[in-house]
Amino acid sequence: MIESKPSLLLGVDGGNTKTVALVATAEGEILGAGRAGRSDIYNTTDESVALAEVSFAVTAALKAAGATPADLAAGAFSMAGADWPEDVDLLRRAMTRFGFGQQILIVNDALGALRAGTPDGFGAAIICGTGIAVGARNSDDRIWYSGHWAVAFGGAEFGQRALLAVYEAHLGLGPPTSLTDSVLSFFDATSTEEVLHRCTARGTDRHWMEQARLAPLLIQEAASGDAVACAIVREGGVRNADVALVAARAVGLDAGPFPLVLAGGVLRHPSGLLEKTIRDRVLASLPMVSVVDDSPEPVVGAVLLARDLLDAARGHLLTDRLVASLPGDWLFAT
Repeated sequence: MIESKPSLLLGVDGGNTKTVALVATAEGEILGAGRAGRSDIYNTTDESVALAEVSFAVTAALKAAGATPADLAAGAFSMAGADWPEDVDLLRRAMTRFGFGQQILIVNDALGALRAGTPDGFGAAIICGTGIAVGARNSDDRIWYSGHWAVAFGGAEFGQRALLAVYEAHLGLGPPTSLTDSVLSFFDATSTEEVLHRCTARGTDRHWMEQARLAPLLIQEAASGDAVACAIVREGGVRNADVALVAARAVGLDAGPFPLVLAGGVLRHPSGLLEKTIRDRVLASLPMVSVVDDSPEPVVGAVLLARDLLDAARGHLLTDRLVASLPGDWLFAT
């Protein structure tokens, strides 16, 4: 009996809101998808919880594909929390133990999004969702990403700034803002003090990541002209752009043109205000940059990274095939 050779690709995007897995053929047809919860090893109760979420998502994708781990030629994991070498090692050992690929690659989630938005995985990327990931990679595989520098604004940081503005306005330490009414409505509260209590009282489950849900509200108020909200969005956008420039310079991209991929739920706000702030700041410094604001979901980049492990040719064709066979919106809804 001749045993079949593993031929399928696995791509996983693990974040602070959800974990998404895709099983695909080497030709770019998605056969199965799975979804689970948060898998950032820094933001779950312990590492085993994060790993279990990854396993759940991958197992669901394999089941949908009618496949088993033994069918996986390569697996690539684009993970929030893959920040230090020991983090990468922990995740690699776990994925190897699970059997999620004959070859396995673990990267920071900034690099999965970068691969999704470029034909070769080279350039810079800002992923602004619940958290924030900024990274860059050059053609010599030099890599830099923000990791624990904690110098950029994700959804949680924007939400925290929105709450602080409301608190300061209430105490007379800051100007009035339309954010107050919006935040009260969001929490179904009748006063700012009630919001404070809900967010800080003992026994409440208001983890800092939950505050990321305030980010779209903040951007909407900024788009409607509220000066306080505008200032917060501008500050965050400028800072994120500056960190992307740091990333690009750290790997030597600033000497010539390169793509900057913008991705993540916060950046998809229909006003485009945060995206424009980032774009204007970057182009003012490096006008040769091409901004990519329509890249596929980062998990597509993870599948492409798995394909790269097989020494396959890179380009847009496989990306187009993957995007064409993506399942419905249920996989990415937040």
